[in-house]
Amino acid sequence: MKVVECEGLVKDYGRSRALNDLSFHISENKITGLIGRNGAGKTTLLNIMAGFQKQTSGEVRVFNEQPYNSLFASANSILVDDQMSFPIALNLGEVLNAAASFYPKWDAELASKLFEYFSFRLDYRHSELSKGMKSTFNIIVGLASRCSLTMFDEPTTGMDASVRKDFYRALLKDYITNPRTIIISSHHLEEIEDLLEDILLLKNGEKLLHIPISEVKEYAIAVQGKTSVLNDWLEDKRVLYRKTISSELSYAVIENNYTEKIKQDARKLEFELSSVSSNDICIYLTSKERGGIDEVFE
Repeated sequence: MKVVECEGLVKDYGRSRALNDLSFHISENKITGLIGRNGAGKTTLLNIMAGFQKQTSGEVRVFNEQPYNSLFASANSILVDDQMSFPIALNLGEVLNAAASFYPKWDAELASKLFEYFSFRLDYRHSELSKGMKSTFNIIVGLASRCSLTMFDEPTTGMDASVRKDFYRALLKDYITNPRTIIISSHHLEEIEDLLEDILLLKNGEKLLHIPISEVKEYAIAVQGKTSVLNDWLEDKRVLYRKTISSELSYAVIENNYTEKIKQDARKLEFELSSVSSNDICIYLTSKERGGIDEVFE
């Protein structure tokens, strides 16, 4: 079953285009990482899927319905981000009670246990919390809602490292016992990649990749060798990143779609091959077409 379907999705803000002809689908019971740099369109996409905004053109369906102004989609999906707000008249305990009346699959026991574990007080108000504690409370609501589509947009903002680890572990344990479709937008790919089943990588509002996380790690390979030889060899390769190590030695990351040929060439030309992390691959794919920050100082 397809939980989310987007076809030719476009979102404009005046003269700025946040999403550009974006097409993909996400199946049920899968954890997907929504990856991209600031301004890539991640938050806009999540807001549209959550029904908070309407697209400029194209189609988007959540549970086979248009999410904008859909009560069914709203009751069965949740977007957790640092913009979540709750009625100022309600304390945290009352917020949890109200959430139980809105989300059909609400797990009051899980909410209570997480609330106690993270040392919240029932009489506190959301507006009184620190940034990190607000994020922690928000993820409690997100997990306890047990929504069929649960979306987290940079959910660990303000959290320290130990709380982030607790959140990831809680999310995974709850997902194993209660599978559902989860989308996580995060800048910390290195922290969440062990949770993910696939990634959707965006750049300038467009889809670069939507593949299983296992394939991301095989997408590129690093090659190091004598500069003059390596530069000639790279002429017909798709180079994602390169740098000069010394006058005689260079390093490059290339798309890894001809593995055996690369290995044969490496032996023949005395290149050194090495793997590239998923996080670095995503950084290289979404970098500017020109060189890196060093060019500013040239």
